[in-house]
Amino acid sequence: MIINRNKTDHSRKKTDSSCSIQGSEGVIVAHRGVAVEVLLHAGERSMVRVKRRSGHVVGDDVVVKEAVLERLPRRTELRRRDVMGGIHLVGANLDVLGIVVAPVPMPTVGFVDRAIVAARAANLTPFVVVNKSDLDSGLGLAASLLDTYAGAVSVYHLSAATGNGLDCLRKFLGEGHRGAFVGLTGVGKSSLLNALCPEIDLRVGALNDYNDKGCHTTTVSTLHSLPGGGELIDTPGFQDFGLVDIVPQDFAAYFPGFEKIKVVTCRFRDCRHRTEPGCAVIGLVAKGLISAERYATYLEILSEVEASDKENRQRGWNN
Repeated sequence: MIINRNKTDHSRKKTDSSCSIQGSEGVIVAHRGVAVEVLLHAGERSMVRVKRRSGHVVGDDVVVKEAVLERLPRRTELRRRDVMGGIHLVGANLDVLGIVVAPVPMPTVGFVDRAIVAARAANLTPFVVVNKSDLDSGLGLAASLLDTYAGAVSVYHLSAATGNGLDCLRKFLGEGHRGAFVGLTGVGKSSLLNALCPEIDLRVGALNDYNDKGCHTTTVSTLHSLPGGGELIDTPGFQDFGLVDIVPQDFAAYFPGFEKIKVVTCRFRDCRHRTEPGCAVIGLVAKGLISAERYATYLEILSEVEASDKENRQRGWNN
């Protein structure tokens, strides 16, 4: 069930798109493959058939005209690349991105960093949510991430199971943000949304006993209004967050943890922080102000970005 933005009236029925709603504006609140559900500004809902690869995404502002959707210009869009190179739209017209992690399953190396960079490139404000902090290993993970991302992004440590720590996140989202939760399958995104908005009662699943990986319970993206204000998109879990159309110079500027170079600038404006003389980042690593581990993660992802950028340029030359 997807709750209505108008929380004072839940009795409105779904309407067929061929009825008296032609030319009505609304927002896509669910994408079900060959149909999308549109919440109209008047409060009614409409299921509209679309082509399977229509390009529409949850969060899109649309106009319904004669059972056809006209998409309005997007303010923002968040995209990711999967391990096979495919590009996926996560959501549209967001302003924040919640990156959910947990001690079980542990985040893969670079997952959080890639998601932060993707959010910043899309003009979104990223934040990290450490779920399952009621587990013994949860507090350790939260402490580690707080240390890693101090001064870069906000980190909320909480437990969807016990409710501990949820109030701070509710307050932040209640400022009127529209965001999405992304994370590995099994970190508890749906459980977290259930805790924030019990009315929606999303299905949740247990971890696989063999490898501590989650089972997919969210199969379609859905947009939900929260009782205290704000909106969240629940997305299916995935195991990778590849970057899309990020050039090396932008990656260097977006990478979390290099904020100190705003005070100590590099000699070259387009510095990639690899071997350039007068590089502030290399100097901070040498002084121990940026950890060698963080710098190694940066270089690993930078190599991926450089390879992708080179491939894109070569493809452009050949066209």
